[in-house]
Amino acid sequence: MSHDHIHDRHAAPQAEGRALRLGIGGPVGSGKTALVAELCRALRNTVNLAVVTNDIYTTEDADFLRRAGVLDVERIAAVRTGCCPHTAIRDDIAANLDAVEDLEHRFGPLDLVIIESGGDNLTATFSRGLADVQIFVLDVSGGDKVPRKGGPGVTTSDLLVINKTDLAPMVGASLEVMERDATAVRDGRPVLFTSLRQEQGVTAASDWVRDMLHGPILH
Repeated sequence: MSHDHIHDRHAAPQAEGRALRLGIGGPVGSGKTALVAELCRALRNTVNLAVVTNDIYTTEDADFLRRAGVLDVERIAAVRTGCCPHTAIRDDIAANLDAVEDLEHRFGPLDLVIIESGGDNLTATFSRGLADVQIFVLDVSGGDKVPRKGGPGVTTSDLLVINKTDLAPMVGASLEVMERDATAVRDGRPVLFTSLRQEQGVTAASDWVRDMLHGPILH
């Protein structure tokens, strides 16, 4: 919700009468699509939701979610950005907004639309004109130095997910160091450690999303 130090040309739209828009960003391979899949599985029976994925040239992430059967295939829209991923979620958000609004028109009133960014670096943040709240996903295999490097995705996201904790012993990463450094740069914003392939942390992540749905953002 706080992106004040990044130029954002888009104003936040009126919240009433529309779905909560949750942006999920992070580097390539960190587990963004896996998180989207697990959230869909956890929420689909009680939350009316849809998904928009972003890839530069392909529809790979959307195709993965459709094959996995996490939602009806028509509820998963793919945006091919043709440019750096952060451009389509922060600077020129028209294609994503069109996809979101089309899903809301066809399946609404929706409670939640998840917008997954294409893989990007630590600077990736969503425009407030596109996403109401943002999750940023890192993975342990990048090393325990990554959280202290900061970057807007790490420092300002509403929830930081540090994924693939099962790999920490294999890559010599200290989860304690990552937690300490992430806490230091996030000014009290929550940090969640997960191993999505082992289904660890899924309940905590879905509970956080439920809290956002029932929070003050759209009420």
